[in-house]
Amino acid sequence: MSFTKQRIRVAGAFAALAMLALAVSCKGFFVNPTLTSIAISPTAPQVQVSQILQLQVFGTYTDGNRNQVKSGVSWSSSDPTIATVDSSSGVMAGIQAGTVTITADAQGLTSTASGTVFLVISSIAISPTSASIVAGSTQSFTVSAVSNGVTIDLTSSATLTAEQSGSAVSTMSCSYDGVSQQVCTTTSGTTLPGVYQIVASYSGSTLTATANLIVN
Repeated sequence: MSFTKQRIRVAGAFAALAMLALAVSCKGFFVNPTLTSIAISPTAPQVQVSQILQLQVFGTYTDGNRNQVKSGVSWSSSDPTIATVDSSSGVMAGIQAGTVTITADAQGLTSTASGTVFLVISSIAISPTSASIVAGSTQSFTVSAVSNGVTIDLTSSATLTAEQSGSAVSTMSCSYDGVSQQVCTTTSGTTLPGVYQIVASYSGSTLTATANLIVN
């Protein structure tokens, strides 16, 4: 073997070693991005009674990228009587109308979302349809609906809004009392005398029902 060929081989070997060392060195500068936050998608999941919805988790990483987290996610529901969620797959199932808190945990991080279970209804009604009170007092209402030919009580999950001539009124508030009724409250000196419309609505439906409330 000539001296020149030997030098070429030695030089080639050193070049290969240098490239290997450079690759190892460069590799040390790059660190796999870590998860910094997670979020449930959809952010406000809604599912019909007796139907299911696939939930997902998306994570934001230290490199700024946002990707779906496909493994290592644990799911739970605050009230399985309203909605269940499979602990590993994230499939949400509607049990009865209402709202729940859905929680997802992944790599020590937690995200929550407010989930709604709704009914497909064919009609909605409010009772009483008219009432008269004085400013500073309250009036109670109940809400019902027909779903699949069956009348059901929607009082706890309906939304009541006080309006005048189609515009929301800020001086009267309506909320569920936690027992069996929606209570609309007026304030003496703030709620002016007049005829107010109490509009009942339900998430997942465009149907409404209206009652007249006269404030003296």
